[in-house]
Amino acid sequence: MPIKIAGTGLGRTGTYSLKLALEHLGFGKCYHMTELFQYPEGVRHFRLAERGDKINWENIFSEYNSTVDYPGARYFEQITKHYPDAKVIHTYRNSDEWYESAVRTILAARNLKFGQYVKFAALFPFSSNIQKRLNAFLFSRKLIALEFGKDYSDKKKITGKYEKHTENVIKKINPNRLLIYNVSEGWEPLCRFLNVPVPEKEFPVTNTQEEFYRKIEIIGKGKFLPEIKL
Repeated sequence: MPIKIAGTGLGRTGTYSLKLALEHLGFGKCYHMTELFQYPEGVRHFRLAERGDKINWENIFSEYNSTVDYPGARYFEQITKHYPDAKVIHTYRNSDEWYESAVRTILAARNLKFGQYVKFAALFPFSSNIQKRLNAFLFSRKLIALEFGKDYSDKKKITGKYEKHTENVIKKINPNRLLIYNVSEGWEPLCRFLNVPVPEKEFPVTNTQEEFYRKIEIIGKGKFLPEIKL
């Protein structure tokens, strides 16, 4: 199943809201970091991508028509080259706002002590599924460190890396296939870019700090996130 839309925005830029929006617009299932956490078999493919090895993206995205957030956003060059007809959506928000959100969620999760991650596996010591999910959490932890380093106290340094990612996307992606998008703009620019009608439903606003940690708790217990439809 070919990827029709590739998201390049980093976490905490409305990627989960975009996931729900794309699925509601009829673009099929959307791959988000939460998919990797729930189905951690994909880690081995992304490890190859991190090394720069050639991989078969269909092995990862066989059931998906779009991808947003990490880990796909980190490998946007490989993905957009493999799917040359895919439109590219870069979710973006003010860097100060992003930092305040990220430092309480994705960056804070990166700095959890190893023992706290092990608790996930300890809940069900005989569950190989939870052990695999722990592996996905640790892989995510590694990617965050590669992107931003391990010290998040220097706001200027971290927001500089955040801005650099956007600059790199704009530099690498043909502007004719790229939308720079703030989810606060709602349906209009997104639907115009994708050439689809604007839905009557309100645009999804989701994945608050509380929801973020609730997802981690559910996944860490070996459960699956409830399906959300608008």
